[in-house]
Formats: sequence, structure tokens, C-alpha cells
Amino acid sequence: MKTPYQNIYKVLRLNRFIVLAVVIGSVLTCIVSVIMVIKLHKETVNSAFVVNGKGQVIPLKLVSQRENLEVEALAHLERFHTYFYHIDASNYEKHLQKALWLGNSSVDALYRQKRADGVYNRLLQYSLVQKVIRVDSKVNLEAEPYHFETTTVFEINRGSVVDRYELKTSGALIHVDRHFPNNTHGLLITNFFENTLKRIEHENRKE
Repeated sequence: MKTPYQNIYKVLRLNRFIVLAVVIGSVLTCIVSVIMVIKLHKETVNSAFVVNGKGQVIPLKLVSQRENLEVEALAHLERFHTYFYHIDASNYEKHLQKALWLGNSSVDALYRQKRADGVYNRLLQYSLVQKVIRVDSKVNLEAEPYHFETTTVFEINRGSVVDRYELKTSGALIHVDRHFPNNTHGLLITNFFENTLKRIEHENRKE
């Protein structure tokens, strides 16, 4: 003989089955979602995207971070030393303005000291041309800030006389936000010093 209680038990069992199915399904969905997010994150870290002139999004594979950092650090140092020391009466203001974007207050302090010492006034007065010949840098990329040492060879043309000098500088590099076009590498020179400056004799000159 069937009673109403038997129907209630069936309904409860059915409800319990439905609840368990929903819970298990939710857990599985969460697990799959987390796995997909982790996978997407890894793919995104190894990829970059640019928009071309037609508005199309193009994925680009990034090179090794360490190799990329070394290339950018050396390029940053070469750009800075070229702007800061490759100057003449016609371009020194523009070059120095660009150089100041690449370094912090230590670079600005050196610039102000040179200006106070009359370096740029003599450049204008005697129409001097200071030309960078070579920039060689070594950077320690083991830990940030990245310490560097740079040797810059430049010439000063005084008209009938051309003198060549070797300047050794040092400092450190830190990461900052990229700023186009003023600081495209996203690096900043800190603790910048001019360590030694010596004149290269004619017989020892090498290109």
C-alpha cells in the first residue's frame, strides 16, 4: 500500500541528486575556468599586440627578457651619451633637452654644473664642434638597479686643431614607464658620474 510519505522520500532523493549535480558541476566549471585563465595569462605574458595602420591587431612574440633588456640598456646608454656629448652651437640645446629625458637629477645636476662652468658659452663663443666617435658600455644585469660603465670617445674641433678625448662614466639604470618619443626604452640613468677624462695623443688614435 502506497502512502504519501513514499512520494515525499522520492522527491527528497531527487532534490538531493539535483543539488549534488549542481554543486559538482559548479566545482568543475570553476576548476576549468581557473585552468583557462592561467593558460591565457601565460600566453599573454609571452605575446605582445600592436595595431597596424589598418586597425588590425597583430600578435608579436617577445624575445627573451634578458636579451631584450641588454639590447635596450646598451641602446639607451648610447643614445644618452650621444645626445649629451655630441653637441655644437646649432644643436646643443635640442640634444641636451633629449638627454635630460634619459636620466634623473644626477644628470640634471651635471648639466647645471657644466652650464655654470661656462662650457656651453665657450661652445657658442668659439663655434666648437664636439663629435662623439664611439660609445662602449658594459652593464651588469644581475639585479636592478643595473650598474654600468661607459667609455665615450669624442673629438673637439677648434677649427685648425682637432683634439680627441676618452671619457669614462658610470651609473645605474632603473625601469620607468616608456615615454614615446622621449624615452622609448623605459629606462632611466641614475647616480651618473664622469669618472675620468683624458686626451688621446695623436700617435695612439685608433678608429
